[in-house]
Amino acid sequence: MKKLVSVNPATGIVSYEIPCWSEKQLREVIDNVTSAATTWSNTTLDDRINTIRASGELLKNRRDELARLITSEMGKVIMESYAEIDKCVFACEYYAKHAPAFLADEEIKSDASRSYVTYEPLGTVLGIMPWNFPFWQAFRFAVPALLTGNSILLKHASNVPQSAQAVEQLFHDAGIPSNVFRSLMIHSSQLEPMYADSRIRGIALTGSEATGRIVAQKAGANLKKIVLELGGSDAFVVLEDADIELAVKTAMASRFFTSGQSCINAKRIILVEDVVHKFISQLHDAVKAITLGDPMDPQTKVGPMARADLRAKLNKQVRTSISMGADPFAGCYPIKGDGYFYQPSILNNVKKGMPAYDEELFGPVASIIYARDGQEAIRIANDSEYGLGGSVWTQDSERGEQVARQIETGTVYVNGLVKSDPRLPFGGIKNSGVGRELGRHGMLEFTNVKTIWIA
Repeated sequence: MKKLVSVNPATGIVSYEIPCWSEKQLREVIDNVTSAATTWSNTTLDDRINTIRASGELLKNRRDELARLITSEMGKVIMESYAEIDKCVFACEYYAKHAPAFLADEEIKSDASRSYVTYEPLGTVLGIMPWNFPFWQAFRFAVPALLTGNSILLKHASNVPQSAQAVEQLFHDAGIPSNVFRSLMIHSSQLEPMYADSRIRGIALTGSEATGRIVAQKAGANLKKIVLELGGSDAFVVLEDADIELAVKTAMASRFFTSGQSCINAKRIILVEDVVHKFISQLHDAVKAITLGDPMDPQTKVGPMARADLRAKLNKQVRTSISMGADPFAGCYPIKGDGYFYQPSILNNVKKGMPAYDEELFGPVASIIYARDGQEAIRIANDSEYGLGGSVWTQDSERGEQVARQIETGTVYVNGLVKSDPRLPFGGIKNSGVGRELGRHGMLEFTNVKTIWIA
């Protein structure tokens, strides 16, 4: 029998395991959740808002235990885990406050005596979520979907079953009926019949490009609405007039956050010629000073990677890039011993054709790419199959905005750390996915945008 297993990434020791549900158990849960969709959609918006507010309060009350669960199950440092829970609280509070306005009927003048758009729930939505933000990813998907009146089936990553169960328990304790939100204790292979189930009206996936293609194909064959947030290889463009000290500080925070295991880490640092020496020198010193170690220690800045296979894949990409001419300027090796630690690293002089240029490096490795000038930097930033996020660094904000408009991604920050924010739509183009999460735009993705025309 297949199991879902939690392994502490800092030690490599199994901390929890649970058998996958039988096909019968899964069918019963799907039946119950899809049946509950109509009842939930008919509850008042105020009642749904109250449960989301209560969810936020419970997150505050359980902040310490949930943060420690995140760290022990997927390895991010404890201060980042606290920040993740706090972000979930903010999402609950933000959507509870703005849901009435976001979901209000929208009057539109036409040839009718009255015509308007109303936003209605689709029914039941399946969320397939990753391990790198085990609470934030679940909450940013589920909170707006629940408020719009959808019921939820959550298939969380197989290596974070405790987080999946904790999310479900929290929502139920907050007053959301047990059959309106369920975390599925299943293996990925058990998803197959759900793609064709007509009662499941939409699918949200945050994951790899390869998984996204599979889900898109199967959802498309069954005419299901999808939102896909896939990989990213974000460009961090440093122009000649940038504040180098600020840019280096932010590059460190962006690239090594969550041990480099975020879709919007600054993976490709693109430097124009005039700033190369100063930036590289400061970055090297900062990387060498990183505190790597026990993720439960508040002083630790970078913890282990989440799994052994992920570390092995990263190291293969790094070694291949070095064999093709990249310079291992700092680190670039796994750390021997317990756990899945990888030395915070810099790959210098990265060029097209290398994995560090063409692929997503999902770990604590910064790729340094040189550009002659700003225009070439823009070309390099766009020379990627991905288009999730990116940033531009210049002390001329008008120029920064002009460059941002030319970068082909879903999000560009000028002189700021790229992040997802409940107030702003988030998502990618090209191989980084389709659709949007967060903001009003994200909230409406899993609604029926219905036009009503009255003579």
